[in-house]
Amino acid sequence: MGNFRHLLLLLGLFGLEVAAQNETLTIAAVTSQIDEFLKLIQNGSLATREASSLPTGCSLACSFINFALPGQVSFPDSITYEYQESRYWSYFQSTDTPTCRFAPVNPLGVSLAVLTVQVTQCEFAVKSGGHGMFSGASNIDGGLTIDLLELNEVIISADQTQTSVGSGNRWVDVYDVLEPKGLSVIGGRVADIGVGGLTLGGGMSFFSGRYGWACDNVNTYEVVFADGSIREVSYSTYPDLYFALRGGGNNFGIVTRFDLATFPQGDLWAGSQTYFYTNETAAALNDAVYWLNINAPSDPYGQVILAYAYVQSFGAWALSAEVQYGKPEAYPPILSNFTKPPGAIASTLAVTNLTALTISFNNSNPGGFRETYWTLTVKNSPTILNDIVNIFQEEINPINTVENLLPALVFQPITEDIISHFSKNGGNALGITTADGPLILINIAISWSLATDDAAVFAAAGNTIARANATAYAQGLGFPFIYQNYAALQQNVFEGYGAANLAKLRAVSEKYDPLGVWQKLQPGYFKVF
Repeated sequence: MGNFRHLLLLLGLFGLEVAAQNETLTIAAVTSQIDEFLKLIQNGSLATREASSLPTGCSLACSFINFALPGQVSFPDSITYEYQESRYWSYFQSTDTPTCRFAPVNPLGVSLAVLTVQVTQCEFAVKSGGHGMFSGASNIDGGLTIDLLELNEVIISADQTQTSVGSGNRWVDVYDVLEPKGLSVIGGRVADIGVGGLTLGGGMSFFSGRYGWACDNVNTYEVVFADGSIREVSYSTYPDLYFALRGGGNNFGIVTRFDLATFPQGDLWAGSQTYFYTNETAAALNDAVYWLNINAPSDPYGQVILAYAYVQSFGAWALSAEVQYGKPEAYPPILSNFTKPPGAIASTLAVTNLTALTISFNNSNPGGFRETYWTLTVKNSPTILNDIVNIFQEEINPINTVENLLPALVFQPITEDIISHFSKNGGNALGITTADGPLILINIAISWSLATDDAAVFAAAGNTIARANATAYAQGLGFPFIYQNYAALQQNVFEGYGAANLAKLRAVSEKYDPLGVWQKLQPGYFKVF
């Protein structure tokens, strides 16, 4: 209540009464406050950045929020603004220049911003970790960027079965709190990835064989709705919206807190074995992915990420089997097919902890480059994996001299164990059932340096996806699912969830956001309409 009273006190400087219901502002109240704010500017009581005229649009939104909540808004050329702009992973996002950046310290500030952008018709973006690849994913040119970095609580329940996590946290922040207590949650595998985007898009984890994806392990979401209200969304309170948030991205509200199921977890055995590419090694490791996908139910502690990459410094292709076993037991039988091929040129296999493992993944994914991700899903088959490797190499080899090019093709099993958790609490929105599995999720990830190479890189990635899908469907091995967190802007994510689930998502959007705030004023990322 104290934070709410503080906000009312600030707005009360206008001498007006702010309407509030359930500690929530209303759009009528914010409209009145903005009108009064403009009067104060007009009669000279307040100065703004626009010296010659009254602010409008996003300039008005930024000026008003800055007045109501001083110290939480930053403008271009300020140290705070530049610092927050530097916290994006991809070059494409870091070069978006919003009119201002707003870093609310509580959900009420988010509520004020949501209502203000509607009154001023200011387009906005919302940032959790800022790991999206393409421009506009969580930043915006000329609009308002709501940066959730101050919403960084990590609170473990008394019985240690739930952790409340603010949306501004990176996963390493969460693990730093949980790990000393021998606990964990289902979250990201790269230290700097944000809690919000990963969880709303699905969220693969090192422990997904036992518990499913991150979206399957949220007990309650704290959500700011389009009407400015702040509500607790769970399977029991809003089952339709709870379903939509499990894979539906940023289409339904701004999540300010995730209450995550928490479980005991100590050290684990993990690392990678790296090889120079040969047809024999590739075939052996692709077979190993196929075999693990079939046999994972016998030991759901084992997981793998198989990556192919062109290494410019060597002028050669390499492949790396990155294995994880959820216990501190070396060389478990379930992963033996990935560790026995001869000829490894490097190995990092060791007992480690989750924080160290995510930091090592982070170090292998440096920021600041031009980035593109694309994705597809196929049925379990070593044949299609071999074919897609060949396609990728055929597309990349002609451009392998692009400056600082690092192209990777990544295979990850979606086992029946993982899929079995997708149906918890009414199911998630992803459109995958146990009858569909096992599947293999494929990610194309490419980084490079120069704008002059953009067209060639995007063409190679897009061609790989088109050819791979055509080949898979021709063999009866295609599957429509498109993983949101790996998708390119050009891909139709929600169509890949299936017609029935897309219809559900659209119905939820219309029910809770009849004016289309998240569809029209928040244009970035993937939309259900």
